[in-house]
Parts: sequence; C-alpha cells; structure tokens
Amino acid sequence: MVQAKTWVLVKHFDGFPKKSDFELRVEELPEPKDGEVLLEALFLSVDPYMRPFSAFRMKEGDVMIGAQVAKVIQSKNSAFPVGSHVVSRDGWRTHSLNNGKELVPVMPDWPQDVSMSLALGAIGMPGLTAVYGIEEVLDLKQGETLLVNAAAGAVGTVVGQIAKIKGCKVVGSAGTDAKVAFLKELGFDEAFNYKTVGSLEEVLRKASPEGYDCFFENVGGPSSSVALQQMKDFGRIAVCGAISTYNDTTPQTGPYQHLTMIIKQLKMEGFMQSRWQHKHPETLKRLMGWYKEGKLKCREHVTKGFENMPAAFMGMLQGENIGKAIIMV
Repeated sequence: MVQAKTWVLVKHFDGFPKKSDFELRVEELPEPKDGEVLLEALFLSVDPYMRPFSAFRMKEGDVMIGAQVAKVIQSKNSAFPVGSHVVSRDGWRTHSLNNGKELVPVMPDWPQDVSMSLALGAIGMPGLTAVYGIEEVLDLKQGETLLVNAAAGAVGTVVGQIAKIKGCKVVGSAGTDAKVAFLKELGFDEAFNYKTVGSLEEVLRKASPEGYDCFFENVGGPSSSVALQQMKDFGRIAVCGAISTYNDTTPQTGPYQHLTMIIKQLKMEGFMQSRWQHKHPETLKRLMGWYKEGKLKCREHVTKGFENMPAAFMGMLQGENIGKAIIMV
C-alpha cells in the first residue's frame, strides 16, 4: 500500500481563502485494479480558476481540484506503462489511483532538456488558452494592436509573445514594477503598472493613441470598462478570466458599458481552451517548437514542498507569481 497526502477543502472560502480553510490528510491507497494506474505527482499547478470552481463544483471535505504532472509507478492499464508521464486532473494529491479515462499522456518525444512542469504552463493549459484566444476568438492579424491585462501571469506572458510572433504591437498591464520589467524583456512594446499609474485612461491612450484592435481580458472589474473606451471600432475582446472578482463576497454588477459596445460595434466572447480539444496535440507541438526556437520564453514561480500548496495558491491569487505558479513535490 502507498501512503498518499491530500489537501482537502474543509470550509468554503468566505472572501479571500484562509489557511484554516484547508486540511492536510493522509490516506492508504490499495493496489491498482484491472485498468487502473497508480500515479505519483511530480509537479502540481495552482491556477486562478480554482477559486471560482471550488465554490461551484466542490463540497466541504472534497480534495482540492487541479492539474498535475505525474509518473505512473504501478500499472494495470496497457495504455499507461510504468515510467510513463501524464497530465492528470486528480487534484492536490501526492499519489492517486486513476482508471486512465481522463489521463492525457505528456506530449510524445518531450525533450529531455525541457522540464515537464511546462506541461502545466506554456506548453499546457495556459499556452493552449493563449493560442485559442488569439487565433480562434480574436483572429489577431499582423499589424494589429493587442491589449493584455494580467500580462505577467501564466496566460498573459504567452499571449503577448505569440502576438509578437504574429507581428503585432502588444501593450500589457501588470501589478508590480518587476513584472513590468519582465514584460519588456519578453518584447512587449509597452507595459505599465496599473497600481501606480495616475490615470488608466491616459496611460492606455499614450501607449496606443490610435486605440486597440483586440483586448485579451484576464481580469474583469471596473478597469475593463476603461479599456473598452480605448477600443477601435469593430474591436474584438476575448474573455478568459476575471481574477479581480474571484474573492468578492457580493457579485459585481457588469462593469462593461453597453453604449460603448454598441457605438463601437465591439465583439466580446468568453471562452475556455477545452472547446478546441481536438486541436490540442497539434497546438502543443507548435508551442514546443516556439519554445525550442527561443521565440517563447517561460518563467515559472516554483514553490517546493507539497505541504506549501495552500500558501502557493493564496500567493498566486495575490499576484506574487511572475509566469506560471508551480509546486514541486
């Protein structure tokens, strides 16, 4: 038998999560049955979506949701031999039994000199989100101007770099001067600290006086209505996150200005990367290709130790990470 550690949600979050909302438990796992595999987590992910999903899809006492890169250490499933690596949705666990139905093998021929933690970041769900938001939702064209908020996060950093690959002007906002400096390193044309600017409207207009063709929206809240006013006519907006609202105890009423959207004839679409699941293998190969060519740079905010998962989760929600937040078991 294998001893597994798990982080359990013992109390639904009331506003911002607290350490007391989580509990570390230990359980004994039996041997795998026919068709099952025993997984050992190597890297675990903390992502903004976990905050709202925990409210809608979890009961108190459930193991916290989330993705991990795991190694198969015992197998009674021929599709997943011992020693193979997979992306699992088994949540905050060090070990888990899985029937293999929802396991995703790590991309074939994963380069030995590339950390598999990137399968949770730029060459995983955040990278897929960036590609589909740019190509499928925004249909971003060469020469256009793109605005990205939360630009130093796991998705935003990839969004900006792909837009530059496509020959676009990119303006990004972030919450610290260090993050702004990192965006400049990545090749963003303009970047600013939204917490220290005197007027968001003025800084957006200065960064792109002619306005914005596209807006990749990760944040939500009142600042988004300011950005809408800077859109060009027939602008497109891809909405994949609303992190500014996730810890609100009272839901915000729509910050978007309907009259602005009508006058400018804007198109706004919410999306999740799972809509294009049939394209994942080809898209992951493209992301890996850009990474190996040096066109896509990846920074990870690594927290060591499974026991530190709640702290890493809360830190990510407070914007402590630059790039993808990862836990190394």
